[in-house]
Amino acid sequence: MNDLEEIVYKHALLNAAKHKGSANPGAVIGSIMSQEPDLRSRAKESGPIAGKIVAHINKLSEDEQSAQMAKYHVEVKENKQKKEEGLQELPGSHDNVVMRFAPNPSGPLHIGHARAAVPNAEYVKRYGGKLILRIEDTDPKRVFEPAYDLIPQDLEWLGIKADEVYYQSDRFEIYYDYARQLIEKGAAYMCTCDGATFKELKDNCKPCPCRDNSVEKNLELWDKFDQMHAGEAVLRVKTDINHKNPAIRDWVAMRIVEETHPRLGNKYRVYPMMNFSVAVDDHLMGMSHVLRGKDHLANSEKQKYLYDHMGWDVPEFIHYGRLKMEDIALSTSKALEGISSGKYSGWDDPRLGTLKAIARRGIQPQTIYNLITEIGVKMSDSAISWKKIYGLNRNFL
Repeated sequence: MNDLEEIVYKHALLNAAKHKGSANPGAVIGSIMSQEPDLRSRAKESGPIAGKIVAHINKLSEDEQSAQMAKYHVEVKENKQKKEEGLQELPGSHDNVVMRFAPNPSGPLHIGHARAAVPNAEYVKRYGGKLILRIEDTDPKRVFEPAYDLIPQDLEWLGIKADEVYYQSDRFEIYYDYARQLIEKGAAYMCTCDGATFKELKDNCKPCPCRDNSVEKNLELWDKFDQMHAGEAVLRVKTDINHKNPAIRDWVAMRIVEETHPRLGNKYRVYPMMNFSVAVDDHLMGMSHVLRGKDHLANSEKQKYLYDHMGWDVPEFIHYGRLKMEDIALSTSKALEGISSGKYSGWDDPRLGTLKAIARRGIQPQTIYNLITEIGVKMSDSAISWKKIYGLNRNFL
């Protein structure tokens, strides 16, 4: 064989090895053109040669092909670009791993909640860490009282047991203490501007007049806060007033809420916003890693300002994409409306995406746990099909 024929022969052997002994002339030419740039000018000449050589190689047995590969020193390299599946290593230190699952008690858990609960539980198991269940119930409008019992039941079904359980509605005095500390540091201020005025200033990267109030003035307003009407004032955390994202500029930490809380009644009127209570609790509870959806990217950035003001270590923030599922409703509020109107028979109606509804279909909890673990934690969105779920479920039946 001349030099060209030998090169074609090697590429044909390699192609045959990758396709169970059957090489393809077109694929062989494509391989030569991509890996042998000096031969691109001889493409017309290479074509007929490739056809003859491939026909010859495909008549050989696999043992004969292997012998020819050894003779011509053809080595099949494994494709290392495998699709990444499962939970990758946590970033940062793996010592004293503390993570949390922190649902809002607006209803029972659905498969979207499992997207957060399962990786947190699995990472803690992997690194011998601690898992905290924190019920984030600082918005009474979003609290569905039976959910206080339904959420632990759903976690038990998944086989997840928290090491510690907290209710944010028990922690208001803690939030008040840290709010005062922020004011005393000059890192937060009481804002009495109406919402429209503040938005106009914020959108134009201009501070509101309240931002320059003295610490004494802010403390005076803070002490009167619980006597004010809703909308009369808010407590704001100072950030970069020129930040590229207007939503991050001087975000609200505390506001007045006049709703009755299922656990607190009307004991409190000053309620923390999510970003404030979450950041305080994540610090005090010693979170090493915070796993949350990518829709919280801006919230993570907001909370970093609070960490910086207080001189706290920032946990490792990990964000994941949304979970989509065919033909089922994942909205808790819409599910509740449907149950109230009689459209759905209850939280376990098979048309819903709640864990109770999935269990009623005969799906085993280990199926959901393994599926979520297999999907892993990645920024891209993931779609789940019933075909995939039932296929995995058959392994347990």
